[in-house]
Amino acid sequence: MTETAGLTERRRAATRLDIARAAARLFTERGAGGTTAEAIAAAAGIGLRTFYRYSRSKEDAVAPLLTVGGDAWRSRLAQTAPGSPLLPAVEEAIRATLGAASTPDLDRDLAWVRGLLRAANDDPALAAVWYRVNRDSDARLVPVLGMIAPAKAQLELRLVAAAATDAIRVALEVWAEGDEPGAPVELAVRCLRALTAGLSSA
Repeated sequence: MTETAGLTERRRAATRLDIARAAARLFTERGAGGTTAEAIAAAAGIGLRTFYRYSRSKEDAVAPLLTVGGDAWRSRLAQTAPGSPLLPAVEEAIRATLGAASTPDLDRDLAWVRGLLRAANDDPALAAVWYRVNRDSDARLVPVLGMIAPAKAQLELRLVAAAATDAIRVALEVWAEGDEPGAPVELAVRCLRALTAGLSSA
């Protein structure tokens, strides 16, 4: 990829995230029924045609915000030395990313993720985006785990990937039901340990 192409893609990614944050704010404030594509476009400072170049629907617009956390923790996990024990590496990556020092942007994004998950309870299309993001994260995690533990069977890698993805998903969903501040780091770790109890050899 050329430097120019890379810069263009970074700008497009930044625009997608801006749209996602505008959508998340509106979904949080107004709920799914009270949020339109037109309102999201206006809040993001773009035209409706531009909105549809970046997103297929109002619900799909939030996907980049829901994806950014998974991208960060897979990137952290990918730095693990090959041959390291797999489950401790996964747990450390979860702690390092979900437990990152609080910043205004992180606190705001977490509040919006909470709002989105609450809105998804009443909107099947929004819930479908959440589950799609998790399914995609699961698939992207398998090769990362394979680099850390190349001797592991594909089945075992897929089980660890599924357990890790579901641990974070369940932790966020349970956390979203309450009003606890910050990310649910310890709950995610607890879920991971419960889901991988039969995979201690990993």
